[in-house]
Amino acid sequence: MSKNLSFSFGEITIHSCYMVVVMNEGITVTPQLNSVLEDLVETYYKNTNLVYITYRINSYSVDPKVYIKTAQISNVLGIAVVNGNESRLDNTDIEQMFYKKPFRTFDSLDNAVDWAKELCSIQ
Repeated sequence: MSKNLSFSFGEITIHSCYMVVVMNEGITVTPQLNSVLEDLVETYYKNTNLVYITYRINSYSVDPKVYIKTAQISNVLGIAVVNGNESRLDNTDIEQMFYKKPFRTFDSLDNAVDWAKELCSIQ
């Protein structure tokens, strides 16, 4: 299963046990955007665990409170952050303090996908 979805804030690709999210340049990810994530989980992963992969090829801001809301979605097993631009400031150490489930940073999308599949297979 693979399905591409477009939103005003970015692009999301749905896969069987993970989603890959590419946010648009310059946006701020707020807790209100979690309603979209919750709707996608309900629609595509109703009885399935998943990993949220954010592929940071664009520069944008994240309100750390987003992770508190995301942690409340029971079937989201973890978050993978793929840093697409090494020169960009890495805030993942701060972001990880707000998320109490598995949270990993990767240099490649392939490695993040492998981790997501592994995490889903052990649940």
